[in-house]
Amino acid sequence: MDDAVSPQATLAKISRRLMPLLCTMYLLAYIDRQNVSYAKLEMVDALGMSEAAYGLGASLFFLGYFLFEAPANMVLARVGARVWFTRIMLTWGLITIALGYTQSPTMFYVLRFLLGVAEAGFFPGVLYLLTLWYPQAHRARMVGLFMIASAFANAVGSLIGGALLELDGLAGLAGWQWVFVATGLPPVLLAPVVLWKLPSTPGEAKWLSAPEKTWLANTLAAEAPAGDPGSAWRALTDPRVLLLALLYFAMPLGAYGLSYWLPTIVKSFGASNIQNGIINVIPWILVAVALWAVPRHAARHGTSRWHVAGPMLIAAVFFLASVILPGAAVKFACLCIAAAAIFSAQPVFWSIPQGLLRGAHAAAGLAVINSVGNLGGFAAQNAVPMVRDYTGSTLAPMAMLAGVLAVGGLAFLIVLPRLGVGQSSNLRLNPAIQKS
Repeated sequence: MDDAVSPQATLAKISRRLMPLLCTMYLLAYIDRQNVSYAKLEMVDALGMSEAAYGLGASLFFLGYFLFEAPANMVLARVGARVWFTRIMLTWGLITIALGYTQSPTMFYVLRFLLGVAEAGFFPGVLYLLTLWYPQAHRARMVGLFMIASAFANAVGSLIGGALLELDGLAGLAGWQWVFVATGLPPVLLAPVVLWKLPSTPGEAKWLSAPEKTWLANTLAAEAPAGDPGSAWRALTDPRVLLLALLYFAMPLGAYGLSYWLPTIVKSFGASNIQNGIINVIPWILVAVALWAVPRHAARHGTSRWHVAGPMLIAAVFFLASVILPGAAVKFACLCIAAAAIFSAQPVFWSIPQGLLRGAHAAAGLAVINSVGNLGGFAAQNAVPMVRDYTGSTLAPMAMLAGVLAVGGLAFLIVLPRLGVGQSSNLRLNPAIQKS
């Protein structure tokens, strides 16, 4: 029966049906993460907050995300992605709208924490979902395609964020309030579509034929890691999971440190709100190109540790160059290259744990890696304004990000071969750390 199935046509059908909805969801999620960087341009003065105090409030998103991400993915594995993603979108949209009516720093802190709780499990949930639909060789490209939505979200968010600030006074709301209200509505409106359209597993997909479902199930079973997949809770102590989580920390720190602070850097060049939004489209176009190209190169030539470490080291060099080299245009060009580099490493990185883990163990393990790693976002949104306040330089925080990424890139070069990632796509774990 499998002989009558075209693998290429089957996977193309899955991508047409699945990826547009997932990418739209991530686009909205990333806009709702990025909006705080534009609201900051006015909200700091409106609430009488320092840069460091605002950075703390913005970063509390990641603390809520960290505490609830693994439990959220365990629930997802039980109730299915369709129901759980619908709940995630509805709650994060409502909380984002509520942020537009923030009355005090304390309220801002509480709502940012609750936003992290609401969104917990979304990104690793998608990574887990992709393991149910795609063979290993295709996952890095699918993660790259999925993450391209984040690049477009940053580009669209840049245009929207700058424009919404200009609505100051409309309907009695300040510009920074419009940033939250207008970006919180779309996920609320999309939630019913997710409940209607998203199948949790291939078995629920009415648009796949029985032979196609059989081929996919057999293919995924044949390449599943050998041995007991382990329980969801055991993922919390799996040395492979913990090691990858620690390694991943530097990526979100660099990525969120840049995306959170970039509008402030561009404003320091003398750009208006509208100009700021337009200028900030440029780096995210380059990020989208890199997210398309690097995973395809890895799939074509075999996943190498250099597909992960190389972009990190390149980003470190250009972060540092943005501080040292003269001229606003040159500094911005360096940051554009750094942005493309740091984001392009992530799809290839995520193909590694997707190949090592399976079942409920994979759902929990991916969540642990993402939640621990995303504490880098928490660190970035505190450290970046602290460095700015200490040095008085808007660009000095980029040197700090350069140092972290350099250390992280070198660590990947040393550690990834122990996970079987060298000059091929072999993802078998080194026996020295295989026990879980």
